[in-house]
Amino acid sequence: MIRTAQVRRIATATAYGGGGLTFLGAVTVSVLFLEARLARRTIGDADGEPPVVDGVYGLPGAVDPAAAPIRMAMLGDSSACGFGVEDPLETPGALIASGLAAVSDRPVGLVSTARVGARSADLNDQVEQVLPMAPQVVVIFVGANDVTHRVSPALAVRQLSAAVRRLREAGAEVVVGTCPDLGTVEPIAQPLRWLARRWSRQMAAAQTVGAVEAGARSVSLTDLMGAEFASNPREMFGPDRFHPSARGYAQAAAAVLPSVSAALGFWPDSEIQPDTRRGEGVLPIYLAAAEAAEEPGTEVAATQVAGRERGPRGRWTTLMRRRRRTVPADPPVEPASEPAAQPGSHHPGD
Repeated sequence: MIRTAQVRRIATATAYGGGGLTFLGAVTVSVLFLEARLARRTIGDADGEPPVVDGVYGLPGAVDPAAAPIRMAMLGDSSACGFGVEDPLETPGALIASGLAAVSDRPVGLVSTARVGARSADLNDQVEQVLPMAPQVVVIFVGANDVTHRVSPALAVRQLSAAVRRLREAGAEVVVGTCPDLGTVEPIAQPLRWLARRWSRQMAAAQTVGAVEAGARSVSLTDLMGAEFASNPREMFGPDRFHPSARGYAQAAAAVLPSVSAALGFWPDSEIQPDTRRGEGVLPIYLAAAEAAEEPGTEVAATQVAGRERGPRGRWTTLMRRRRRTVPADPPVEPASEPAAQPGSHHPGD
């Protein structure tokens, strides 16, 4: 379990440049490196290319054909690409775009600059690519490769926060899906599996603090598919036993869609306010981040209390446990056969 004090230490290092904070600390690493090599040998390298998802989504007749498409961008790593599935409609970006089109009754123009193997350090280049399209909402899935490459949470979160700030300054709403639980990956053996879970949740909690402080909403993907992955890994994982299957990506998209829709003002009013019966409410950011790291599908967003953004224990946030809904997989109205040379050039503005 991630403690509030751990989250606070990571956030402090993130803000003030602490360079000594690492995942391993004083743990002996020889056994872990051996386990990591065996897991990598079992998983293998990522072969092939992810599907091309750039296009305009929303079924004809289900959206207003006269409405300008909502401009959406997908950034991050292989989980943002939907690596491992062949059908573009089974990727998280396409699923979220289709769901947003259904909720808003407007077409959604999607551009993805996510790349297989990307870390938080790569987000700056991805942001550069989408800024010309003036995105209205950006979804970021990142963090797993930072964990597997032993990047400190402090450094990775500083890079994530910088990307979020650039996007927010450009007028985009930003939703960050935090680091998934790598402890669910089947080929990883103990004790590396236990540590992978710990590191993943530590990264996710730190990402929540950094993303929210920079103006984004965070959504916990920590062990979103954990129970189902553990009981049914052949269906929830893809052929490489590392990346999710189509079913796994659908779970992630369903968790993120409510936050994307709410950020743009398209989610039902009944689900905008916290429901104390579901354990929702206003919390200091460090406590909210620690709770979110332990429960998938939890959104954390900045709020105010009595007109103030901060209290004695830091920034005020609202913790929401969004109800999961089925994400429609509508085909794009104008699917792109190749990645767009100029992101956003085919997406008219409002």
